[in-house]
Amino acid sequence: MTDTRQARTDASSRATLGKAADENFPVAPFFLPRAWRDDLMAVYGFARLVDDIGDGDLAPGGADARHLGLSPEAAEDRLAFLDAFEADLHRVFDGTPRHPLLRGLRPTVRRCGLTPEPFLGLIAANQQDQLVARYETYDDLLAYCALSANPVGRLVLAITGTDTPERIRRSDEICTALQIVEHLQDVAEDLGNDRIYLPAEDLKRFHVTESDLARPTAGASVRALIAFEADRARALLHAGTPLVGSVHGRLRLLLAGFTAGGLAALDAITDAGFDVLTGPPKATKPSLMRQVGAVLLRARREG
Repeated sequence: MTDTRQARTDASSRATLGKAADENFPVAPFFLPRAWRDDLMAVYGFARLVDDIGDGDLAPGGADARHLGLSPEAAEDRLAFLDAFEADLHRVFDGTPRHPLLRGLRPTVRRCGLTPEPFLGLIAANQQDQLVARYETYDDLLAYCALSANPVGRLVLAITGTDTPERIRRSDEICTALQIVEHLQDVAEDLGNDRIYLPAEDLKRFHVTESDLARPTAGASVRALIAFEADRARALLHAGTPLVGSVHGRLRLLLAGFTAGGLAALDAITDAGFDVLTGPPKATKPSLMRQVGAVLLRARREG
């Protein structure tokens, strides 16, 4: 490999990891032990890259495709790209992966005894995104979130050695809520990619059409629909809050940050009058800090 290609590849991986700063919640904050931060960033790199493959949002230059042995033509097929990425994931467990982010994942997998299943779930979610663009019912959406979001929380618990059946259940509630919040923020962007993550049964209930979602600003019916879905997400976040109280120390603060990130994003949606069509409402740092305090207080009361 030439120095130029290596530099381009390194830049591609750095660009992927750099997206952590744009998330609704802190991915690997400074107060965690160094080993945890490294492991969380390794998992984040995988999750971010598989999402970027599924969304066609990779760094320019084609380095990611080349590392997976894909030609530029094959890389245009997102399902083929995801299949190649899945094959490289298996090499994390039984060989030497080709992609640098997956090579970086190997020490985490070994140190924490991680299994392929949660990683395969994240890939399956992105494969589903290429085939399914609408969800008829809320239960259908929850099944998608079980692939697209819940594995991340399970990986966090596994990395920190705190995974129990009850904690996994609470974590799933929080992660599903975070995924729904992201969908609410990105309604306009998703529609531009011919995807709608608002259940069709709810669109019908609130008399919202796809044309309504394509408008530059939200009308009363769209706002009512978004408020309804936001309430659902908030309820899930509150239901999952006992997870925060079930752990201690710096891990409690990390999980409070995850939960508070979703609540602060919901506050931003509320403050925007539930008009998510003008652009994704983003949480402010003061709102995030307030919600961290509120989550910790609620977790202490419920713990």
